Amino acid sequence: MGMLGASEEEDVSARQADADSQRLLAELPRAFGDYLLFDRIGRGGMAEIFLARTRNSLGGTRRVVVKEVLPELSSELGFARMLIREAKLAARLRHRNVVQVLDLGRESNRLFIAMDYVEGFDLNQLLRQLSKRRLPFPAEFAILVVREVLQALDYAHRARDDHGAPLGLVHRDVSPSNVLISFDGEVRLCDFGIARAMDMDLRRGGDGKQAEDLLDADARAGDAEESRIQRVRVAGKSAYMAPEHARGDMVDARSDLFAAGILLWELCAGRRLYRGTDAEMLELARRGEVPPFPPRGLPASEQLQAILDRALHIDPASRYQAASEMLEDLDRYALEYGLMASQLRFGTFLTDHFADEIVALRRARERAAEDALHARDMLVTEVEPVTLPSDPPVVRRSFPPPSEPPATERRASEQQPAPEVEADAPSGVRRRLIQAGVIAFVAAVAALLYTLAR
Repeated sequence: MGMLGASEEEDVSARQADADSQRLLAELPRAFGDYLLFDRIGRGGMAEIFLARTRNSLGGTRRVVVKEVLPELSSELGFARMLIREAKLAARLRHRNVVQVLDLGRESNRLFIAMDYVEGFDLNQLLRQLSKRRLPFPAEFAILVVREVLQALDYAHRARDDHGAPLGLVHRDVSPSNVLISFDGEVRLCDFGIARAMDMDLRRGGDGKQAEDLLDADARAGDAEESRIQRVRVAGKSAYMAPEHARGDMVDARSDLFAAGILLWELCAGRRLYRGTDAEMLELARRGEVPPFPPRGLPASEQLQAILDRALHIDPASRYQAASEMLEDLDRYALEYGLMASQLRFGTFLTDHFADEIVALRRARERAAEDALHARDMLVTEVEPVTLPSDPPVVRRSFPPPSEPPATERRASEQQPAPEVEADAPSGVRRRLIQAGVIAFVAAVAALLYTLAR
């Protein structure tokens, strides 16, 4: 298999991203609410992405990923409402191929989402590393990645709420940066944070024309709410948009399958499907013009081409109608021609080529964060007992301190010998025996006097 080529503009962007990353790393570690951010692992149009640690009430720690939403978006009320609503939907998803959302909140006037940490990198980073080392990406691993993405989409598209009604989730951003790959060979889809429950208003409105009108009204309200999001997310994402998505029309699960088809095309072809500037790629996406699959020496390439033709059809009605349908065809092709790779083999490939370097770097940054925190804690411990001049004096009013005797009296008292303690002083038991004897004697005298009186 070939490698995805990087354009000159992408190289410039990568160098700029590296410079920004070095600047932000100098500011780490940094406390952020309940999280300690210690490594910056990415940046998107919506958020900066950090590797972090959090501690539970019993003292245990775990690594998580914190997406810190950019300030200009955190301050937008419409975006905040949409992000909160859709992150709550994403938190419902529990699947081995979906990254779990753990927390959502606001800290220091910045929205954030905390999610499971996948020890590895995203597909975009993997492809960049392969290109940098001039390593081919085996076809069986390329097909494995897409198969796992399809399993995540099949689960999310069929997800239901607590009452059994379909959530109607659409990912809308199935692209390499949202496909996370662990060094164990796991493939997980993340960032359902911009997903929309397409039919929630439709279910409330009932059937027929009234429901369609409500859905249209919801779409118009959503357009106004998402206008800002589109401006910051289209750059670099238009290359994975279905035609209806690029045109601003309504999207559904079949739009996600179009994006999965682009992933399959690019991973097997070894190059990008759409090339050009953002505006040019957006126009290509609107037209849905897919070039023929280049010959790459794959077995029965005509069968793979048939799968791609159906997944990338410009008309949603002619595409796969469910992720399970595309997954079934891809599984059949991989099984028939010996391209069915296992997670174990994929993990071995990744570990042999990348794990040592990347994991060592992240562990070093984590240790540096721990050292910095320890040094800060030591500094706080040393400063805490010191009473600064600006602090008010502490006055204890319960028991006033005794006045100190003059120096002459103090010297005299120091010269006097300490009083000796009698060795045969009665103990507590002896005192009680003496008291009992006295009482008995008094009682006997009283009895004698009483007898004499009679």
